[in-house]
Amino acid sequence: MHHFFQLHHTDAATAARRGTFHTPHGAVEMPAFMPVGTLGTVKGLEIEQVRTTGTQMLLGNTYHLSLRPGEQVVEALGGLHRFTGWDGPILTDSGGFQLFSLAHRTKVTEQQVVFRSHIDGRAVELSPERAVAIQESLGSDVAMVLDHVVGLPSPPEIVRDAAERTVRWAVRCRDIAMRKDQALFAIVQGGLDTELRAKCAGELAAMDFAGYAVGGLSVGEEPAEMYRVLDATVPELPADRPRYLMGVGRPEDLLEAVVRGIDLFDCVMPTRNGRNAMAFTDTGPIRLRNLQYERDERPLQEGCPCVACRRSRGYIRHLFVSGEMLGPILLSIHNLTYYQQLLAGARAAIEEDRFEAFRLEKLRGWGGCS
Repeated sequence: MHHFFQLHHTDAATAARRGTFHTPHGAVEMPAFMPVGTLGTVKGLEIEQVRTTGTQMLLGNTYHLSLRPGEQVVEALGGLHRFTGWDGPILTDSGGFQLFSLAHRTKVTEQQVVFRSHIDGRAVELSPERAVAIQESLGSDVAMVLDHVVGLPSPPEIVRDAAERTVRWAVRCRDIAMRKDQALFAIVQGGLDTELRAKCAGELAAMDFAGYAVGGLSVGEEPAEMYRVLDATVPELPADRPRYLMGVGRPEDLLEAVVRGIDLFDCVMPTRNGRNAMAFTDTGPIRLRNLQYERDERPLQEGCPCVACRRSRGYIRHLFVSGEMLGPILLSIHNLTYYQQLLAGARAAIEEDRFEAFRLEKLRGWGGCS
């Protein structure tokens, strides 16, 4: 069996889980965070720099890679692992999120989605079958079914229609998938309707996918609404499969999801914010363009092992103020390292049945408590 999930321990006081997901390119210790490498690169970082952050698994995007350079090019150059130089596990998103992010360029029918390319405006057709075929050519360890993502809030009939279509599309993806060395994950939709979420989760769970994702969140709703949806959805997902919350990435959201039983995350936030001079720390995010850091001799985060924390806050601020490209690179490395250290701490806390204390300590440090 190429993929399997081991559930080692569930925290005594919460639903937080400590597991291992085994793939053809190595094991992922969970809970885990995936940096986003949409086009086969984590923006601004060489792959060896990504490794130094403690990253175990990367995310790539089906829609974007199919446009540039094209999945046939990636396949001809040895598949996504050889193409990027990353020899660890890779997950590819199906392109469903682009139904939301490129909605003004998109037409959805039962058969497929038709996009207008954001590059040159040409029509791009993406059906469930095509989404799987692209991901099989890319050669990722985990492929995602094509789902129908809608913005929130949306009218109830729109949300229900998208959730029901997502289930039908999941069947088509499952039936066409051929690669035995590629796991296929289903995606739960249903907006903020907890009954619809639970129904969608139950129907997908019955189809025996290798893993299950919760999609369509972090698209404008309040965090409390997201947590409410997770409370209703996660218990409906199989306990013996990985549970993935897509596109959610504030540090507090990661811990709030882990406490509810989520195992896997991805988000552009650590690298995007890093490119914009924001660093994540145990006392909350700091904005290094602010004058208060001009003569600050401290590292970004005391005890952080990353290369950026060998320099002062004042030096990194200088890089941004001067327009030096090293500034965004260093902060991207730091933020990814911070996220990986956070989840390593979460894994240790779960193993020792102290996750709730760990969560509350972090939330207090960041300035919030729930």
